[in-house]
Amino acid sequence: MSTTAAPPHIEAFVHKVGSVAHSVPGGATGWQGSLLHIHIAPAASYEMEELTEARCVAGRGIEGDRYCLGTGTYSPKADTREVTLIEHEVLDALARNDPPLQDGPIHLAPIDHRRNLTVRGVPLNHLVGRRFRVGEVILRGGRLNFPCKYLEELLGLPLYLPLYNRSGLNCGIERGGIIRPGDPITLVE
Repeated sequence: MSTTAAPPHIEAFVHKVGSVAHSVPGGATGWQGSLLHIHIAPAASYEMEELTEARCVAGRGIEGDRYCLGTGTYSPKADTREVTLIEHEVLDALARNDPPLQDGPIHLAPIDHRRNLTVRGVPLNHLVGRRFRVGEVILRGGRLNFPCKYLEELLGLPLYLPLYNRSGLNCGIERGGIIRPGDPITLVE
């Protein structure tokens, strides 16, 4: 891992959205999901690499990833972006053109969406301000990830509108460790 200083991040519970949600009871409960894929890229616009395991470093990110190294597109913007997640169910919906927000189905592979973790059975929109476990790692939901024109331009796909309100979750790492595809994902509190 690089010995450079950690890129600036806003802690998940300090972010204006996460802090409000953290203090309000509720959110989805009674679910259990799983980690399907892990991806990192060493710098902005580099191809994503799929990993069979990854080390998550508290307060930094995934070892070798652009946001841990401070070389991501949005690294200069302080934000909760140590790990990003997206639901595989969203990829399934895009492939069905559900809802029909573009001319037809969009086939977006897990290696292409530029999020670190692809999960199944995890209600990410309900985890803003919540703590949850991925294997031995504990993440803090910071804010929902917004779709961006950058991803649309990079992939040449009309993704902005179809990903609106379902583009994933930016998280902080509260307790680091090793994660692997197949790890269970559960709510901590």
